[in-house]
Amino acid sequence: MNAATIPEQPLPTWRRAVLKVGSNLLAADGGGLTPRHAEALAAFIAASHAQGRQVVLVSSGAVAAGRALLRERLPNGGDLAARQALAALGQAPVIELWRRLAERPVAQVLLTHDDVRNRRRYLNARATLRELLALDALAVVNENDTVAVDELKLGDNDNLGAIVAALVEADLLLIASDIDALYTADPRRDASATPIASVAEVTPAILAMAGGSGSAVGTGGMRTKLKAASKAASAGIPTALFDGRNADTVRLLGEGRLRGTLFQAGTSRLQARKYWLRHAPAAPGAIRVDAGATRALAGGHASLLPGGILDAEGEFHRGDVVEITDADGRPVARGLVQYGMAEVRRLAGRHSREITGVLGYSYGSEVVHRDDLVTLIEGEPENGT
Repeated sequence: MNAATIPEQPLPTWRRAVLKVGSNLLAADGGGLTPRHAEALAAFIAASHAQGRQVVLVSSGAVAAGRALLRERLPNGGDLAARQALAALGQAPVIELWRRLAERPVAQVLLTHDDVRNRRRYLNARATLRELLALDALAVVNENDTVAVDELKLGDNDNLGAIVAALVEADLLLIASDIDALYTADPRRDASATPIASVAEVTPAILAMAGGSGSAVGTGGMRTKLKAASKAASAGIPTALFDGRNADTVRLLGEGRLRGTLFQAGTSRLQARKYWLRHAPAAPGAIRVDAGATRALAGGHASLLPGGILDAEGEFHRGDVVEITDADGRPVARGLVQYGMAEVRRLAGRHSREITGVLGYSYGSEVVHRDDLVTLIEGEPENGT
């Protein structure tokens, strides 16, 4: 569909935004990277900065750039080590592309699964990004694919964009795509598909409208963008999806107008700590609790004490985010544990005053403090309190 037929609407008021740019907007037809679409996006970032706004960039393109550098000596593309090598080779060209286009210093920030899972590292990453914003630098964020393995990846960069938006407490997530809006069906296959201007909530019916990836170089499709929008909405952050290939559409963003789909924010904002607990990757394993603890945790005001624990399994350690389930294995909550799996097993069913006697030391009377816990049972208040 022609961009002119997509209705314009005002963008939500914002001071800080995260802009996610996918590989399909940066990859050149003959391999490598091209500034063809990046130039307009860089101009939008510069214009926003001139207006006193802040933009954090989540940029793909490293693997595509790495392939172009090797040309005739491409490794087996399906091998994990080969993909990591391509990502390592391509990180520098990605940063160089944005450095050439930006009007201010450019900083590279590579995040890993552990940076999101570990609370201390999460807060360290947030502090670094905030300092870069204070220094008026353009932070270019990507997952550190050179060390990530499939089981411990954050996922696609749409998901990373939502994570970073929450990390920096952004007012808006912008997803530059190769499609101009969410449609009722895949417009490449269904001529009757029509664009949707606004989505109040990403429901299963909305997810069903998602098609597959439209690019040979990208890893995400519309479904990943919808999931990212849903994740951002749960943090109170609206998401704007637009065609990053259309320079006029990008220019309109600088004027506060969106030609695309706006995904509304949730009706209430989760506390930043509760949001992180809900969405951070959990450590392997779980803590199983009895019916009394299940009821107490469902209220959203209780800590998890040793006496309500039935058992623990997995390989989690002190400081990890761990799933908490009822006696039948159904998710009840997740939280930041004060004790590792072996310690929790030893404390299961005990009174808090016995902790020192059992372990020889104590990190506190709670296995998970209520401030470090978020309830997963349906009906929990959105603010996590």
